[in-house]
Amino acid sequence: MIFPIVLYGDPVLKKKASEVAEGDESVKDFVESMYETMYEAQGVGLAAPQVGESIRVFVVDTTPMEDEEEGGLKQAFINPVMIEEIGEEWAFEEGCLSIPGVRADVNRKPQIKIEYYDENWELHEETFDGMKARVIQHEYDHIEGKLFTDYLTPFKKRLLKGKLANISKGKTDAEYRVKVPR
Repeated sequence: MIFPIVLYGDPVLKKKASEVAEGDESVKDFVESMYETMYEAQGVGLAAPQVGESIRVFVVDTTPMEDEEEGGLKQAFINPVMIEEIGEEWAFEEGCLSIPGVRADVNRKPQIKIEYYDENWELHEETFDGMKARVIQHEYDHIEGKLFTDYLTPFKKRLLKGKLANISKGKTDAEYRVKVPR
């Protein structure tokens, strides 16, 4: 099932998400629908708050961003806990399915260590780096109630104020539409 994507300005995007009850089997179907929604919207990550569910779940598939040698990461993260972010921050231009038409440089650390359950309720503790780490950090921020725009300088936020206001008002111009049925 493809979910509608919640847009900038919706309060669910700024709320810290709740944990999923351990062993909840319904999470498998939810994760599958999250992947379908993410692929339909041509994203590489999607968090539950972006589809209106304030729970600690996100999915990533970095395959479109990685070269063949690196290989992509396709993974569901349930009740993740960021253990450590390591290294010197580096800037990279990010976008977000909930903030269509807006992109900006965000500084993030290049390596992370994270603990999470997969959709089969198996516990993992892993280290990721590069683009995989960046995508995970971006999605993890969503379940913490943060958006990439929270990292921007006041000047950059002022420059984007009009676009962000239009998105939160539900402007229907093609420039601000997400390619997901509502």
